[in-house]
Amino acid sequence: MSSQNAFTLINPQNGNLVFKLLPFDNNSHFDHLQRNNYFSLIWVAKGKGKVKADFAEYHFEENSLLAFSPYQPFMLCVSEPIEGIAIHFHPDFYCIHMHQKEVSCNGILFNNVYQPPFTIITEQAAATFKMVLEQMKTEIQNAELAQYELLISYLKIFLITASRLKNEQLEEMKSVPNSKEPFILQNLKDAIELNFKTKHSAGNYAELLNISPKALAKLSKTYFNKTLTDLIAERIIIEAKRELYMTNKTVKEIAYELGYEDEHYFRRFFKTNADVSPQIYRETVGFGKMEA
Repeated sequence: MSSQNAFTLINPQNGNLVFKLLPFDNNSHFDHLQRNNYFSLIWVAKGKGKVKADFAEYHFEENSLLAFSPYQPFMLCVSEPIEGIAIHFHPDFYCIHMHQKEVSCNGILFNNVYQPPFTIITEQAAATFKMVLEQMKTEIQNAELAQYELLISYLKIFLITASRLKNEQLEEMKSVPNSKEPFILQNLKDAIELNFKTKHSAGNYAELLNISPKALAKLSKTYFNKTLTDLIAERIIIEAKRELYMTNKTVKEIAYELGYEDEHYFRRFFKTNADVSPQIYRETVGFGKMEA
């Protein structure tokens, strides 16, 4: 659909996108690499194809909800024409980190390095989404008192519905004996979560888990569709982004807390993985929110 059918709010101070509903009936918006300074939820109601995100590639079917964080690289390659609607929102409009207790979508819908970045939408969830999206469309054209507050309420309903659904799907996967991931993988996830600030190499984790580096590399590729090195890098970058956004610590302090004594090395590592410098990330996504 043409851009005049999009529903958009712009921050008049800096020209940044604040909130946008984007109906689409082809892949022209997503057929090239995206690295946006806002969150994206893309509901593919019809069609299917492949999504390339971060270091991996996944197949998606119709009625998939794809979720991406600011500056997370992604693109869609379709095998059947797609139709649906996207919701884009800037962290200044709604910060998933600050509202984790209310909505708990961080680590489930967004920033989950161990799972594909999409959720299968059930009929029940689709009905809720349609209702909420209609309310959003009405409200976005209605610049009345408390417009942002109402839009945020609708966005929360959308995020909570999607997070619950994803959680259910993850629980179901665990209970199916054939798809049960090897015990070692849960240990690997736990090891990364506990040690990513101090242990940065694949070899460190092979040693921790008492498994050969080759065997661990094969498991990581098979089950997570990523190399172990990529998995660790992705986890470090998510934490770095959170610190850049949520605090006003210097880049040097953040680098040190993440186990990098050489600030310049860390800046290069961040730019290689996020395709943007820590400073630009902070300027375009925001920072110091907890101090406010």
